[in-house]
Amino acid sequence: MSTRYRLGVDVGGTFTDIVLADAASGQVFTDKVPSDRDQPARAVIAGVSKMLTGHGVEPGRIEYFSHGQTFALNTLLQRTGARVGLLVTRGFPDLLSIGRLRLNDPIDYFTQPRRPLVAPTDVREIDERLCADGSLQTPLDPEQVRAAVADLVADGVEAVAISFLHSHRFSQHEDWAAGVIAESFPDLPVACSSRLWPEEKEYERATVAVLAAHVGRALGDYLQYLSSELRALGLDCPMHITKSNGGVTSISQPQEFLRTAVETLLSGPASGVAGTMRVAATAGVDQLITMDMGGTSVDCAIVDGRIPYSTESEIGEFPLIIPSVEVSSIGAGGGSVIRVDSTGVLKVGPLSAGAYPGPASYGRGGTEPTLTDAYVVCGYIDPSDFASGTVTIDPSLARKALQPPAEALGLSVEAVAESAVAVATAMMHSQLIPLSAQHGVDPSTMTLVAYGGAGPVQAALLAAALKMPEVLIPTSPGTLCAYGALATDMRVDLVTPVGGAVSDADLERGWAALRRQALEWYEEQDHTLHTDVRITRWADVQLTGQSFTLPITLSSSDTSVKALREAFTAAYVRAYAVDPGSAELDVRSLRLTLAASPSLAEPVASGGSSLVGRPHRVVENGHLTAATIYRRPELPLGAEIEGPAVIPAPDTSIFVPTGAVARVDEHGNLRITVGGTHA
Repeated sequence: MSTRYRLGVDVGGTFTDIVLADAASGQVFTDKVPSDRDQPARAVIAGVSKMLTGHGVEPGRIEYFSHGQTFALNTLLQRTGARVGLLVTRGFPDLLSIGRLRLNDPIDYFTQPRRPLVAPTDVREIDERLCADGSLQTPLDPEQVRAAVADLVADGVEAVAISFLHSHRFSQHEDWAAGVIAESFPDLPVACSSRLWPEEKEYERATVAVLAAHVGRALGDYLQYLSSELRALGLDCPMHITKSNGGVTSISQPQEFLRTAVETLLSGPASGVAGTMRVAATAGVDQLITMDMGGTSVDCAIVDGRIPYSTESEIGEFPLIIPSVEVSSIGAGGGSVIRVDSTGVLKVGPLSAGAYPGPASYGRGGTEPTLTDAYVVCGYIDPSDFASGTVTIDPSLARKALQPPAEALGLSVEAVAESAVAVATAMMHSQLIPLSAQHGVDPSTMTLVAYGGAGPVQAALLAAALKMPEVLIPTSPGTLCAYGALATDMRVDLVTPVGGAVSDADLERGWAALRRQALEWYEEQDHTLHTDVRITRWADVQLTGQSFTLPITLSSSDTSVKALREAFTAAYVRAYAVDPGSAELDVRSLRLTLAASPSLAEPVASGGSSLVGRPHRVVENGHLTAATIYRRPELPLGAEIEGPAVIPAPDTSIFVPTGAVARVDEHGNLRITVGGTHA
């Protein structure tokens, strides 16, 4: 039987990463191609074609394709999706404008209110009202719905979202309105809040529907184009897209594009965390902080034994209550611009030079100094061996760009470069310390896993500042998100509202209904390679009269009120250091997660055969220090390197500071034991 392969792809703003894995041996091949801003799918096709041709693999031997993308997220952040009209219950036209009445920065007199994705003139009030108990107060007039949508469409609206009061529990009016619209406007995308995510929190639920309507058609067109082009290339295999919850879903269901759109907004960062978990687990690490540092930002997640999830994520100005991998973004990527502000303080970011023109040292016309230029001046990047030669580095351009801030501060170019690196480290440190405290973890007991193009350059410096003992750098850190698309579970999260005291029968009935729904979803997927199904039951619980819930997971099949109370009591004590006693529980909603793991062999590590380095110099503590350059592909398994050293790799560069020791483990990962002399 011929060898079977699997393809993982991650579409980034600068590069599209491709991973080809041998399904039997786990051997992995990686590559990068420039992303296509106008049509991201073209870069995917080009990258897949290049990978298959380069390794002599026939398209028919691909048994699985999965990819993460930033297309939906960029569409949202740039507000370039469909113009959306919103139907609401009469009396609630300012639903999106009012939101939660919270300012982004309450002590800033000049802070701007959030700008809704739907213009006030595109909101239509509908005479309808179902009460909180389901009783009818005002019947729905279908002709009014039809007239409102006709007026919106005539004015240029391209998609409609519906969010009626109490529809998370009683969806009859939303369903009816959607049916009326489908009769008169069959090609108009219609997003119902109750179908997408039936949870209380009216503002957040309406936002989910609006996000889906705004992004849905664009993502649907993108996926249809991608699928057809991959089929034309010869791929005849299940095709999947990664989701914000760290799982994957099939892209073969056109009717699900609205749901897919809102579930994949954090597709790329989530698959990166999923890939990190797989690599870390193989290396025997389960307490870690992930560090995905690209050109614009650093995305971090606190992993305390399992992937962290949140139902309170924010994307730009918009809340996302659908469960997502909890990732925090820090605006200090490799392309972040270095500047001196009006008070004479050195700043890094948040403005980024992007891919074009990019850092000054790239020689693409950029003149502003960036963090990458600082790395070049400090010697943390080898100009003669960067990105496998696909990007040319000119150190003289980096020095020229850093000259103005150096003169403004009265420092040498080397000093301002090292200071900029220190500022970036301090920015990450100041974000990660409170984030760790919120999660109740001590960074000094965890491992920093660094990936992305710039992560391995900065990682050891950040670990020293956080007093973390070790940095783990995967074999191919620059393509880890693409690998995560291959290694992640097939996953779906479901919710059903409750609201109040419950009995054993209520819990059993609610979770049983969610289980049936989850299994139906699973059967609709291309799940041939995802056969290990696991189901997790959890709930949002508070004490009667409280306003904030705790997520309570039941670890066993016992779904009784007694089991729920025991789990809630333990969580309550951990959160508040107070025993809730026998106070009545208020279960706001029941949730269920179905996850099915892929059968993917662990990659086989293969090291090089040379530990011969060449002399180099780096800037440390204000001085030029003798260092050594080692090429990562040449390092044998078990090799140890004392810092200071620079280790260029095909997709990144690794800096090992003085006092640190790097070792290649049996899986091909680079493990850096961090010293305390360069904190």
